[in-house]
Amino acid sequence: MTTPLIYDLDLPKLAATLKYWGEPKFRATQIWQGLYQNLWATPDEFSNLPKKLRERMAAEFSFSHLAPVTSVNSSDGETQKTLFHLPDGRPIETVRMRYEKRRTLCISTQSGCAMGCVFCATGQMGYLRNLSSGEIIEQVLFYARQLALEGEQVTNIVVMGMGEPFHNYNATLAAIDRLNDPEGMKLGARRFTISTVGLIPSIERFADEQRQINLAISLHAADDELRSSMLPINKRYPIADLMKAVRAYTEKTHRRVTFEWALIREVNDTPEQAYKLAALLKGMLAHVNVIPLNPTDGFKGQATTPERAEAFKTILENHHIECSIRIRRGLDIQAGCGQLAQKTG
Repeated sequence: MTTPLIYDLDLPKLAATLKYWGEPKFRATQIWQGLYQNLWATPDEFSNLPKKLRERMAAEFSFSHLAPVTSVNSSDGETQKTLFHLPDGRPIETVRMRYEKRRTLCISTQSGCAMGCVFCATGQMGYLRNLSSGEIIEQVLFYARQLALEGEQVTNIVVMGMGEPFHNYNATLAAIDRLNDPEGMKLGARRFTISTVGLIPSIERFADEQRQINLAISLHAADDELRSSMLPINKRYPIADLMKAVRAYTEKTHRRVTFEWALIREVNDTPEQAYKLAALLKGMLAHVNVIPLNPTDGFKGQATTPERAEAFKTILENHHIECSIRIRRGLDIQAGCGQLAQKTG
Protein backbone atom coordinates (compact mmCIF):
# COMPACT_ATOMS: atom_id res chain seq x y z
CA MET A 1 0.00 0.00 0.00
CA THR A 2 1.43 3.38 -1.03
CA THR A 3 1.72 6.19 1.51
CA PRO A 4 -0.59 9.18 0.97
CA LEU A 5 0.75 12.28 -0.75
CA ILE A 6 0.96 15.04 1.84
CA TYR A 7 -0.26 17.66 -0.65
CA ASP A 8 -3.56 15.75 -0.95
CA LEU A 9 -4.45 16.84 2.60
CA ASP A 10 -6.15 20.13 3.37
CA LEU A 11 -5.29 21.87 6.64
CA PRO A 12 -8.18 20.36 8.68
CA LYS A 13 -7.20 16.81 7.57
CA LEU A 14 -3.56 17.48 8.35
CA ALA A 15 -4.54 18.83 11.77
CA ALA A 16 -6.69 15.75 12.44
CA THR A 17 -3.77 13.48 11.53
CA LEU A 18 -1.41 15.34 13.86
CA LYS A 19 -3.98 15.21 16.65
CA TYR A 20 -4.31 11.45 16.15
CA TRP A 21 -0.53 11.20 16.44
CA GLY A 22 -0.75 13.01 19.79
CA GLU A 23 0.99 16.15 18.56
CA PRO A 24 0.11 19.65 19.79
CA LYS A 25 -2.31 21.67 17.67
CA PHE A 26 0.26 24.19 16.41
CA ARG A 27 2.30 21.49 14.66
CA ALA A 28 -0.18 21.32 11.77
CA THR A 29 0.25 25.04 11.08
CA GLN A 30 4.04 24.68 11.25
CA ILE A 31 3.95 21.87 8.68
CA TRP A 32 1.46 23.75 6.49
CA GLN A 33 3.62 26.86 6.41
CA GLY A 34 6.71 24.76 5.80
CA LEU A 35 5.08 23.17 2.75
CA TYR A 36 3.46 26.22 1.17
CA GLN A 37 5.45 29.23 2.42
CA ASN A 38 8.97 27.86 2.94
CA LEU A 39 8.49 25.41 0.04
CA TRP A 40 10.22 22.60 1.93
CA ALA A 41 10.22 19.39 -0.11
CA THR A 42 11.41 16.75 2.38
CA PRO A 43 10.76 16.06 6.09
CA ASP A 44 14.44 16.71 6.87
CA GLU A 45 13.98 20.37 5.93
CA PHE A 46 11.45 20.90 8.75
CA SER A 47 14.13 21.95 11.24
CA ASN A 48 11.49 23.48 13.53
CA LEU A 49 10.01 20.03 14.23
CA PRO A 50 11.30 17.35 16.62
CA LYS A 51 13.33 14.62 14.94
CA LYS A 52 10.78 11.97 15.96
CA LEU A 53 7.99 13.85 14.20
CA ARG A 54 10.10 14.34 11.06
CA GLU A 55 10.78 10.60 11.00
CA ARG A 56 7.08 9.80 11.35
CA MET A 57 6.21 12.22 8.55
CA ALA A 58 8.76 10.48 6.33
CA ALA A 59 7.25 7.09 7.16
CA GLU A 60 3.58 8.06 6.89
CA PHE A 61 3.58 10.45 3.90
CA SER A 62 4.94 10.71 0.40
CA PHE A 63 6.37 14.13 -0.41
CA SER A 64 6.44 13.66 -4.18
CA HIS A 65 4.40 11.95 -6.90
CA LEU A 66 6.08 13.79 -9.77
CA ALA A 67 9.33 12.47 -11.17
CA PRO A 68 10.88 15.01 -13.59
CA VAL A 69 11.96 13.25 -16.80
CA THR A 70 13.05 16.15 -19.00
CA SER A 71 12.97 19.94 -18.89
CA VAL A 72 13.42 21.91 -22.10
CA ASN A 73 13.79 25.64 -22.64
CA SER A 74 12.59 27.67 -25.60
CA SER A 75 15.26 29.34 -27.71
CA ASP A 76 14.33 32.77 -26.33
CA GLY A 77 14.67 31.50 -22.76
CA GLU A 78 11.20 32.75 -21.83
CA THR A 79 9.41 29.37 -21.67
CA GLN A 80 10.30 26.10 -19.97
CA LYS A 81 8.41 22.82 -20.20
CA THR A 82 8.87 19.86 -17.87
CA LEU A 83 7.70 16.32 -18.50
CA PHE A 84 6.87 14.41 -15.31
CA HIS A 85 6.02 10.78 -14.74
CA LEU A 86 3.46 9.93 -12.07
CA PRO A 87 3.97 6.90 -9.78
CA ASP A 88 2.04 4.70 -12.25
CA GLY A 89 4.21 5.92 -15.14
CA ARG A 90 1.55 8.18 -16.66
CA PRO A 91 2.94 11.41 -18.15
CA ILE A 92 2.00 15.02 -17.57
CA GLU A 93 3.59 18.25 -18.75
CA THR A 94 3.79 21.64 -17.02
CA VAL A 95 4.95 24.94 -18.49
CA ARG A 96 6.52 28.05 -16.95
CA MET A 97 6.29 31.29 -18.92
CA ARG A 98 8.31 34.39 -18.10
CA TYR A 99 6.80 37.78 -18.90
CA GLU A 100 8.02 41.26 -17.99
CA LYS A 101 6.14 41.41 -14.71
CA ARG A 102 4.62 37.94 -14.42
CA ARG A 103 5.79 34.40 -13.85
CA THR A 104 2.94 32.26 -15.13
CA LEU A 105 2.52 28.51 -14.82
CA CYS A 106 0.36 26.42 -17.12
CA ILE A 107 -0.60 23.33 -15.12
CA SER A 108 -2.28 20.01 -15.93
CA THR A 109 -5.27 18.42 -14.23
CA GLN A 110 -5.29 15.09 -16.10
CA SER A 111 -2.87 12.81 -17.88
CA GLY A 112 -4.25 12.97 -21.39
CA CYS A 113 -7.77 14.24 -22.04
CA ALA A 114 -11.16 12.72 -22.88
CA MET A 115 -12.52 15.71 -24.82
CA GLY A 116 -10.90 14.76 -28.15
CA CYS A 117 -10.54 18.26 -29.62
CA VAL A 118 -9.08 17.53 -33.03
CA PHE A 119 -6.38 20.23 -33.08
CA CYS A 120 -5.07 19.49 -29.57
CA ALA A 121 -2.13 17.14 -29.00
CA THR A 122 -3.44 16.19 -25.54
CA GLY A 123 -6.83 15.33 -27.01
CA GLN A 124 -5.06 13.21 -29.63
CA MET A 125 -3.46 11.23 -26.75
CA GLY A 126 -6.79 10.24 -25.24
CA TYR A 127 -7.66 10.10 -21.55
CA LEU A 128 -5.33 8.26 -19.15
CA ARG A 129 -6.38 9.40 -15.67
CA ASN A 130 -7.32 12.29 -13.38
CA LEU A 131 -4.68 13.87 -11.18
CA SER A 132 -5.25 14.15 -7.46
CA SER A 133 -5.41 17.61 -5.91
CA GLY A 134 -1.92 17.05 -4.50
CA GLU A 135 -0.51 16.10 -7.90
CA ILE A 136 -1.94 19.33 -9.32
CA ILE A 137 -0.42 21.32 -6.44
CA GLU A 138 2.98 19.64 -6.75
CA GLN A 139 3.43 21.06 -10.27
CA VAL A 140 3.14 24.56 -8.80
CA LEU A 141 5.53 23.80 -5.96
CA PHE A 142 8.11 22.35 -8.36
CA TYR A 143 8.37 25.62 -10.27
CA ALA A 144 7.87 27.79 -7.17
CA ARG A 145 11.04 26.26 -5.71
CA GLN A 146 12.95 26.94 -8.95
CA LEU A 147 11.77 30.55 -9.04
CA ALA A 148 12.62 31.04 -5.35
CA LEU A 149 16.25 30.18 -6.13
CA GLU A 150 16.20 33.11 -8.57
CA GLY A 151 14.58 35.44 -6.03
CA GLU A 152 11.25 35.27 -7.86
CA GLN A 153 7.81 33.77 -7.26
CA VAL A 154 4.80 32.42 -9.11
CA THR A 155 2.42 35.26 -9.94
CA ASN A 156 -0.26 33.60 -12.09
CA ILE A 157 -1.57 30.10 -12.79
CA VAL A 158 -3.53 29.08 -15.86
CA VAL A 159 -5.25 25.72 -15.58
CA MET A 160 -4.86 25.07 -19.29
CA GLY A 161 -2.34 22.24 -19.46
CA MET A 162 -3.20 18.61 -20.08
CA GLY A 163 -6.80 17.69 -19.43
CA GLU A 164 -10.23 19.30 -19.03
CA PRO A 165 -10.24 20.87 -15.53
CA PHE A 166 -14.01 20.64 -15.12
CA HIS A 167 -13.83 16.90 -15.93
CA ASN A 168 -11.78 16.69 -12.71
CA TYR A 169 -13.69 19.42 -10.89
CA ASN A 170 -13.30 18.44 -7.24
CA ALA A 171 -9.55 17.87 -7.35
CA THR A 172 -8.91 20.98 -9.45
CA LEU A 173 -10.83 23.33 -7.16
CA ALA A 174 -9.44 21.69 -4.03
CA ALA A 175 -5.93 22.33 -5.36
CA ILE A 176 -6.72 25.98 -6.06
CA ASP A 177 -8.27 26.39 -2.62
CA ARG A 178 -5.09 25.09 -1.00
CA LEU A 179 -2.83 27.33 -3.10
CA ASN A 180 -5.12 30.27 -2.31
CA ASP A 181 -5.07 29.58 1.47
CA PRO A 182 -3.96 32.74 3.38
CA GLU A 183 -2.10 30.47 5.83
CA GLY A 184 -0.26 28.80 2.96
CA MET A 185 0.89 29.96 -0.46
CA LYS A 186 -1.50 32.94 -0.47
CA LEU A 187 -1.99 33.11 -4.25
CA GLY A 188 -5.00 35.36 -4.81
CA ALA A 189 -8.05 33.76 -6.45
CA ARG A 190 -7.93 36.25 -9.33
CA ARG A 191 -4.45 35.03 -10.21
CA PHE A 192 -5.99 31.73 -11.37
CA THR A 193 -7.69 31.11 -14.72
CA ILE A 194 -9.55 27.88 -15.44
CA SER A 195 -10.17 26.95 -19.06
CA THR A 196 -13.01 24.62 -20.06
CA VAL A 197 -14.37 23.39 -23.38
CA GLY A 198 -17.82 24.05 -21.97
CA LEU A 199 -19.06 21.40 -19.53
CA ILE A 200 -22.33 23.10 -18.69
CA PRO A 201 -23.15 21.39 -15.36
CA SER A 202 -19.70 22.37 -14.05
CA ILE A 203 -20.07 25.95 -15.29
CA GLU A 204 -23.37 26.15 -13.42
CA ARG A 205 -21.78 24.73 -10.28
CA PHE A 206 -18.87 27.15 -10.61
CA ALA A 207 -21.34 30.04 -10.87
CA ASP A 208 -23.22 28.89 -7.77
CA GLU A 209 -19.97 28.80 -5.78
CA GLN A 210 -19.41 32.52 -6.54
CA ARG A 211 -15.65 32.14 -6.89
CA GLN A 212 -13.28 34.95 -7.84
CA ILE A 213 -11.28 32.63 -10.13
CA ASN A 214 -11.19 33.69 -13.80
CA LEU A 215 -13.15 31.55 -16.26
CA ALA A 216 -12.14 30.93 -19.87
CA ILE A 217 -14.21 29.08 -22.46
CA SER A 218 -12.52 27.29 -25.38
CA LEU A 219 -15.01 28.18 -28.10
CA HIS A 220 -13.14 28.17 -31.47
CA ALA A 221 -16.29 28.28 -33.63
CA ALA A 222 -19.55 30.23 -33.66
CA ASP A 223 -21.89 27.65 -35.19
CA ASP A 224 -22.65 24.10 -34.14
CA GLU A 225 -21.66 22.38 -37.38
CA LEU A 226 -18.13 23.79 -37.35
CA ARG A 227 -17.64 23.55 -33.59
CA SER A 228 -18.83 19.92 -33.45
CA SER A 229 -16.33 19.03 -36.18
CA MET A 230 -13.49 20.34 -34.00
CA LEU A 231 -14.76 19.89 -30.43
CA PRO A 232 -16.84 16.70 -30.09
CA ILE A 233 -18.25 17.91 -26.73
CA ASN A 234 -20.36 20.40 -28.71
CA LYS A 235 -22.68 17.56 -29.74
CA ARG A 236 -23.56 17.13 -26.06
CA TYR A 237 -23.49 20.80 -25.08
CA PRO A 238 -24.32 22.86 -28.20
CA ILE A 239 -23.49 26.54 -28.50
CA ALA A 240 -26.94 27.92 -27.62
CA ASP A 241 -27.00 25.96 -24.35
CA LEU A 242 -23.39 26.88 -23.59
CA MET A 243 -24.05 30.59 -24.15
CA LYS A 244 -27.09 30.43 -21.91
CA ALA A 245 -24.96 28.92 -19.12
CA VAL A 246 -22.17 31.47 -19.61
CA ARG A 247 -24.58 34.41 -19.61
CA ALA A 248 -26.10 33.07 -16.39
CA TYR A 249 -22.59 32.85 -14.94
CA THR A 250 -21.77 36.47 -15.79
CA GLU A 251 -25.11 37.69 -14.43
CA LYS A 252 -24.68 35.76 -11.19
CA THR A 253 -21.01 36.60 -10.56
CA HIS A 254 -20.63 39.92 -12.43
CA ARG A 255 -17.31 38.55 -13.70
CA ARG A 256 -16.03 38.79 -17.25
CA VAL A 257 -15.55 35.58 -19.23
CA THR A 258 -12.72 35.05 -21.69
CA PHE A 259 -13.44 33.16 -24.90
CA GLU A 260 -10.47 31.38 -26.47
CA TRP A 261 -10.24 31.00 -30.20
CA ALA A 262 -7.43 29.20 -32.05
CA LEU A 263 -7.42 30.81 -35.49
CA ILE A 264 -7.20 28.15 -38.22
CA ARG A 265 -6.58 29.50 -41.71
CA GLU A 266 -9.73 29.57 -43.86
CA VAL A 267 -11.62 27.50 -41.29
CA ASN A 268 -12.59 29.69 -38.33
CA ASP A 269 -10.66 32.88 -39.13
CA THR A 270 -13.22 34.08 -41.70
CA PRO A 271 -15.25 37.30 -41.54
CA GLU A 272 -18.39 35.12 -41.44
CA GLN A 273 -17.22 33.45 -38.21
CA ALA A 274 -16.24 36.81 -36.72
CA TYR A 275 -19.70 38.27 -37.40
CA LYS A 276 -21.39 35.17 -35.95
CA LEU A 277 -19.19 35.40 -32.85
CA ALA A 278 -20.01 39.08 -32.41
CA ALA A 279 -23.72 38.21 -32.51
CA LEU A 280 -23.25 35.45 -29.94
CA LEU A 281 -21.45 37.72 -27.48
CA LYS A 282 -23.57 40.86 -27.95
CA GLY A 283 -24.15 42.53 -24.59
CA MET A 284 -22.13 39.94 -22.67
CA LEU A 285 -19.35 40.76 -20.21
CA ALA A 286 -16.73 39.07 -22.36
CA HIS A 287 -13.26 39.25 -23.85
CA VAL A 288 -12.02 37.23 -26.82
CA ASN A 289 -8.47 35.88 -26.87
CA VAL A 290 -7.47 34.83 -30.36
CA ILE A 291 -4.24 33.00 -31.08
CA PRO A 292 -2.95 31.58 -34.36
CA LEU A 293 -3.24 27.79 -34.24
CA ASN A 294 -0.28 26.01 -32.71
CA PRO A 295 0.82 23.07 -34.90
CA THR A 296 0.39 19.46 -33.76
CA ASP A 297 1.32 16.19 -35.49
CA GLY A 298 -2.25 14.90 -35.61
CA PHE A 299 -3.97 17.89 -37.24
CA LYS A 300 -3.40 19.22 -40.75
CA GLY A 301 -4.93 22.69 -40.28
CA GLN A 302 -2.69 25.74 -40.66
CA ALA A 303 -2.32 28.81 -38.49
CA THR A 304 -3.97 31.99 -39.68
CA THR A 305 -1.90 34.84 -41.07
CA PRO A 306 -1.26 38.08 -39.10
CA GLU A 307 -3.42 39.96 -41.60
CA ARG A 308 -6.40 37.61 -41.20
CA ALA A 309 -6.03 37.69 -37.40
CA GLU A 310 -6.11 41.50 -37.44
CA ALA A 311 -9.17 41.49 -39.70
CA PHE A 312 -10.96 39.07 -37.34
CA LYS A 313 -10.09 41.29 -34.35
CA THR A 314 -11.27 44.44 -36.13
CA ILE A 315 -14.70 42.97 -36.88
CA LEU A 316 -15.18 42.06 -33.20
CA GLU A 317 -14.02 45.47 -32.00
CA ASN A 318 -16.33 47.20 -34.46
CA HIS A 319 -19.15 45.32 -32.70
CA HIS A 320 -17.89 46.47 -29.27
CA ILE A 321 -16.39 43.07 -28.37
CA GLU A 322 -13.02 43.31 -26.64
CA CYS A 323 -10.40 41.20 -28.42
CA SER A 324 -6.68 40.63 -28.12
CA ILE A 325 -4.30 38.60 -30.28
CA ARG A 326 -2.07 36.47 -28.11
CA ILE A 327 1.58 35.98 -28.88
CA ARG A 328 2.46 32.34 -29.38
CA ARG A 329 5.00 31.09 -26.85
CA GLY A 330 7.29 28.05 -26.70
CA LEU A 331 6.46 26.64 -30.13
CA ASP A 332 10.00 25.34 -30.64
CA ILE A 333 9.59 23.06 -27.61
CA GLN A 334 5.91 22.18 -28.21
CA ALA A 335 4.90 24.13 -25.10
CA GLY A 336 2.15 26.22 -26.69
CA CYS A 337 -1.59 25.90 -26.08
CA GLY A 338 -2.81 22.55 -27.39
CA GLN A 339 0.70 21.13 -27.84
CA LEU A 340 1.21 19.26 -24.56
CA ALA A 341 1.44 15.52 -25.11
CA GLN A 342 3.40 12.43 -24.18
CA LYS A 343 6.75 13.51 -25.56
CA THR A 344 10.11 13.14 -23.90
CA GLY A 345 11.74 16.08 -25.64
